[in-house]
Amino acid sequence: HLNYKNPTLSPFDEFQRFKTHPMVRDVFEGGKRIGYGTRAIMEGGWQSVPRLSFPGGCLVGDSAGFVNVPRIKGSHNAVLSGMLCADHVFAALQAGRANDEVASYEDAWRSSPIGYDLKRVRNVKPLWSRFGTFAGVALGGLDMWMTELLGWSFFGTMKHGKPDHECLLPLSQVKPIKYDKPDGVLTFDKLSSVFLSNTNHEEDQPIHLKVKDMSLQKASEHDVYGGPSQRYCPAGVYEWVEDQGGVRFQINAQNCVHCKTCDIKDPNQNINWVTPEGGGGPNYINM
Repeated sequence: HLNYKNPTLSPFDEFQRFKTHPMVRDVFEGGKRIGYGTRAIMEGGWQSVPRLSFPGGCLVGDSAGFVNVPRIKGSHNAVLSGMLCADHVFAALQAGRANDEVASYEDAWRSSPIGYDLKRVRNVKPLWSRFGTFAGVALGGLDMWMTELLGWSFFGTMKHGKPDHECLLPLSQVKPIKYDKPDGVLTFDKLSSVFLSNTNHEEDQPIHLKVKDMSLQKASEHDVYGGPSQRYCPAGVYEWVEDQGGVRFQINAQNCVHCKTCDIKDPNQNINWVTPEGGGGPNYINM
C-alpha cells in the first residue's frame, strides 16, 4: 500500500523479500522469470471515485478507480462503466446534444451494479489502514457481513486517512531499511526486470515525467526525505547522482513502465506523469 511512512521502503524490494518467505519460496523456486510489470492500483473505492463526467468527456474503466479491494478485482466494473457511459452518451446524442457534460452518467453510477459492488466493501481499506493487517482484515470481514446481511454497518462510511503523498516521514525520523542483494535466481534487480517488460520510448522524445520545481525537489524530496523516488519507483527511473557540482536529479524516462507511482507518492506532488509522445511504454507480451 502506498500510504507507508518510511521513505527508505522500496515496494520492489519488499516483493523480492516476500518471495524468500518460507511459505512462499517453494512456489517460485525452480521457476524461470519470463516477464515483469508493475502498476499502481487505485483502491480507494466508493469514497475516492472522482467526478466522472466533464464537458466533452467521461472517465471510464480503470481510470475511474472502480476496484473492489477484497476481491482484488476491477475489470468487471471497468467494463460495466464503459457500458453505462455508452448508454448515457447515446441518449444525449439522440436528444441532439453535443459538447456538453453527460452529467446523467455521473448521477447514475452509484445506483448501478458498480455502486452496489463498491458500497458493500467501502470500509475494508480504511479499516485495514487504521488497524493493520490482522485486526483490520477481521473488522473488514465483519463490516462486509453486516452490510450484506443487515443492509447497514455501525462503521457507517469511513473516510480514508491522509493522501498517500502526505504519509512519508522525514528521513531523520525513521530507521533505514536494508535489503539483501538479489541472488539472480529467486530475487532480482530492477534493471534486469525492466528489460523483461519490453519497455521502449524513443530516445529523442520529450521527457514525459515533468518536475514542476527542481529546487523544491532538491530541498525537500532529497534533503528532507532522503530521495524516496529512487526507491518507490519500480523501474529505476529516478536517481540522485553525485558529481562535481553537487547532487542532481536524473530522470531515466526510457525505463518508465507507466505505473504512475511517482505521480501518487512524491511528497510534494512535484512530479507530473503525462502521456508519452508516440505511445511508447511497456509491452507485456507474456502477461
